[in-house]
Amino acid sequence: MEWLQDPLSWVLLASLAFVLLQLRRRGKAPLPPGPKPLPIIGNMMMMDQLTHRGLAALAEQYGGLLHLRLGCLHAFAVSTPEYAREVLQAQDGAFSNRPATIAISYLTYDRADWRSRTTGPSGGRCASCACRRRAETWVAVRDESPALVRAVASSAGEAVNLGELIFNLTKNVIFRAAFGTRDGEGQDEFIAILQEISKLFGAFNIGDFIPWLSWVDPQGINRRLRDARAALDRFIDRIIDEHMRRGKSPDDADADMVDETCSPSSPRRSPAGTAASPPPATSTTCRARSASRGTTSRPSSWYVAYASSDPLSR
Repeated sequence: MEWLQDPLSWVLLASLAFVLLQLRRRGKAPLPPGPKPLPIIGNMMMMDQLTHRGLAALAEQYGGLLHLRLGCLHAFAVSTPEYAREVLQAQDGAFSNRPATIAISYLTYDRADWRSRTTGPSGGRCASCACRRRAETWVAVRDESPALVRAVASSAGEAVNLGELIFNLTKNVIFRAAFGTRDGEGQDEFIAILQEISKLFGAFNIGDFIPWLSWVDPQGINRRLRDARAALDRFIDRIIDEHMRRGKSPDDADADMVDETCSPSSPRRSPAGTAASPPPATSTTCRARSASRGTTSRPSSWYVAYASSDPLSR
């Protein structure tokens, strides 16, 4: 081990490491410009600045296509029409699948839901359950819109919490479409489960960015994931068992999504004719309910509030 004490040996080792690093970099495609990342964590220290305004400021400095390294993940921000057209139109197939975090993969049974599904046979079956033709067969669902109008009319001259009304409308519509009931037993329990799932979807998990640190769980995310999925499974299993006992056909006027996904006559093969496992009714039903609850009421409330403030809309 005398060579370790020779300064020339250290110079040779450093030179060899530098050459190997340069060869490795040369074999990779060049990345777009962006802020210089730190070792291991990359640009994760900037995550609180990566709002739409923060990304716009970075775009002014680095251009319309910039690169950020978040731990082991490479992220790209597009901020010009030319790059947006390339991503959203020309290369839509390459960018159509959403990235899945640990929470999304675990709680959606490896992306078997509607919001994070990948393109393919399972995605086509999920979409077929919510197509316009199928939605028009849910006659009872259309009763909820007049109920909302009556609720607003009954509050004439008083302040109306529009966000709450739209939230309740969406909740009732999706609950009836998914489970065939509006005020079913356990609805509050189900909403509590979905609220916990929504929090877990947005929670920071170091394992999403640095996989070899996934065992580090100071927030107890992994335990909460197990508890949330167990509670969800217990709730939906009761719903599925009840629908299996009823034995309704998906062609019935009062059939719902669970009847559609549990029916033996539902399509279970890909267009090529190869067998493909259908998405679990648990995941399909829950994510349909969660997606509509979380994304509809906010933009609808904003739109109505904006339209109400415009004199031309009165």
